[in-house]
Amino acid sequence: MENFCVSFCFFFPSLIILAMLAPSSTAQLSLSETRTLFQIQKLLEYPEALQGWNKWTSFCYLPPSPSLKIVCTNNQITEFTVIGNKSSPSHSPKPESGKFTVSQQTLSETFSTDSLFTVLAKLSNLKVLSLVSLGLWGPLPAKIKRLWSLEVINISSNFIYGEIPSSISTLKNLTSLVLGDNLFNGSVPDLKSLVLLQELNLGGNNIGPEFPSLSNSLVSITLSNNSLRSEIPSEVKNFAKLQQFDISSNKFLGPIPPSLFSLPSIQYLSLAQNQLSGVLPMNISCNAELKFVDISQNLLIGKLPSCLGSNSSNRSVLYSWNCLSSSNYSNYQHPSVFCNKEALAVNPPNKSKEQESKSNINFGLVLVIIGCVVPIAVVLGLLVLFIVRRAERNRSDDNIYNRSVAEKMSIRSSPRSYIDARRVAQTIRLAALGLPPYRVFTLEEIEDATNNFDPTNLVGEGSQGQLYKGWVSDGSVVLVKSLKLKQKHLSKSLMQHMDVLSKLRHRHLVSILGHCIVTYQDHPNTASTVFIVHEHVSVSNGSLRDYLNDWRKKDMLNWPQRMAITIGVARGVQFLHTGITPGIFGNKLKIDNILLDDSLTAKISNYTIPLPFKVDSESPLGGQDNHLRAEIAEKEDIYQLGVILLQVITGKPITSASETNELKLELERGLTESKLRAATDPSIQGTFAYQSLKTTVEITINCLGKDPSKRPSIEDVLWNLQYSIQVQEGWTSSGNLSTQM
Repeated sequence: MENFCVSFCFFFPSLIILAMLAPSSTAQLSLSETRTLFQIQKLLEYPEALQGWNKWTSFCYLPPSPSLKIVCTNNQITEFTVIGNKSSPSHSPKPESGKFTVSQQTLSETFSTDSLFTVLAKLSNLKVLSLVSLGLWGPLPAKIKRLWSLEVINISSNFIYGEIPSSISTLKNLTSLVLGDNLFNGSVPDLKSLVLLQELNLGGNNIGPEFPSLSNSLVSITLSNNSLRSEIPSEVKNFAKLQQFDISSNKFLGPIPPSLFSLPSIQYLSLAQNQLSGVLPMNISCNAELKFVDISQNLLIGKLPSCLGSNSSNRSVLYSWNCLSSSNYSNYQHPSVFCNKEALAVNPPNKSKEQESKSNINFGLVLVIIGCVVPIAVVLGLLVLFIVRRAERNRSDDNIYNRSVAEKMSIRSSPRSYIDARRVAQTIRLAALGLPPYRVFTLEEIEDATNNFDPTNLVGEGSQGQLYKGWVSDGSVVLVKSLKLKQKHLSKSLMQHMDVLSKLRHRHLVSILGHCIVTYQDHPNTASTVFIVHEHVSVSNGSLRDYLNDWRKKDMLNWPQRMAITIGVARGVQFLHTGITPGIFGNKLKIDNILLDDSLTAKISNYTIPLPFKVDSESPLGGQDNHLRAEIAEKEDIYQLGVILLQVITGKPITSASETNELKLELERGLTESKLRAATDPSIQGTFAYQSLKTTVEITINCLGKDPSKRPSIEDVLWNLQYSIQVQEGWTSSGNLSTQM
């Protein structure tokens, strides 16, 4: 009896606890939702976090982990969170081929976002859905609206592409929408109806160009690393709850609204790496809670207001690489001419007529007329001008290429000597704006930059030398090319080449920042090693070929973006041909060598560096034969530029001369039969004005002419491309896209 009492007293509390837990522990998830989870497991291709599931798994009682969380309420799933370990667009290693491979970075080719969201919609009480880094790919289906109970959506760090469906604005309960680090493009649907939304994160996509329409209930807005190109809307001043505002790494234009700094709740403000311009008013006030401000890498002039310029211990302010004028922060600023020039080049598209009337540039008035009054009439006028110009050119090809005997003789005696020296000097000066001054490095500095030529920093090697990645004293990343030269009487010749080398600095070139020469006098023929320090362009975006070959990325390049890239390439070639004396020709232009930086600005790499590589080789800076070769090489550059344009228009890779001829004939047939649309890349359908496309096709065909003497000059190519983009902008601003044939 005593033993019974002891046992009873010992187990009785446990029985009470078990009795209290019995109703919950015996409750099971409904059979339909259990089946739904197994379907999701299969559709997600059994990610690591879901691999342990079986028919005995109690889903509602799984312990939460960093990679999986399931929450149930009244025996129904209300939260489903899965965090995978697959790469995302911003962190994915590029395959050597440059072509995106589905199996390496995403779920398999059989995966379907449509099927996934069809199954997810069966979880009718789902409030929180997080599917992160799982390799999801494909468009986000409109049927997401079926998840009507959702309050939180997080499908970041996947490969979802296309436009964000407008149906997402019907999810009235949403408080958090996180779609960052995907491949979304196009416009954001109107989200003003989401009055409960507090967090919006669309960073790391290709969304643009307009700022989205949002509810003023938001607490956090992240739109960084997109393609937004507009002014910051004045409506932001009404966002009284906004604490974090990040629109960095876009192309925002115009002034910064002063009210941003004094929003009632603002704490974090990042406007860096845009094209914001003008002067910040000195009397603006900053919210006391504002802890971080980044306005660096814009086009701001004048002085910082006191609330940003003071050395406050509780506020961090970044403002480098603008054109600010105070001596307190003169380091790491551009000269004022840089911001004035760039601001003119990126005029906000929505300026009022009153603002334009204040401008001293009469051409600005013409732009207002083009955009607002008679765009079609102006386009027709430009067409007449173009036709007249073409007619004059066709009347006599000799008038273009043989303007006068004297000019022809001067070209033979000194290539490009007809270029005005003052124009050359100005071209060089403007082209180098934004780059650090050219300098001569010491061998010790080169060794420090490359960590004494550490093999881990070797990024390339060829017959002429090695290429190392390095870091100079200010922290900048550079590329150091090591070249060994052997030539008698090298010293004087090499100095001439170095003078030309120091001028190879342009926005659309991988520019040269400096050099170092090491000479070994004890060598029989006097050997020298030349270290050339190049600008480093991040390859995270890859080359133009990578974009056109990647079926996901090519959709991001609409016609205006492709035109901007090709105009950049043409300007780079123009600088090589005419921006320095003597010009540099025979640059072996290839689409692989057109690099795109973070803002999709084109930069030509691997162009010709004029150095005497062979023993007793004739200097490329002089000699009658070299002048003749330069004329031939100039026209070869034009042909190669035509091949690049051909690939941009058709979206098809070219690996042989026969493929070039076939695509050229296809475009020619499209012109004569008025079926040009069928010959172009399907990815640009609906984004081009027909006359803009036609003009570009015509100059491309001329560049690919068999007779080199009849190929256009680089100035003619650039004129036609700029005319083409003017037509495109005129038609776009009129609200009419192309009459496509």
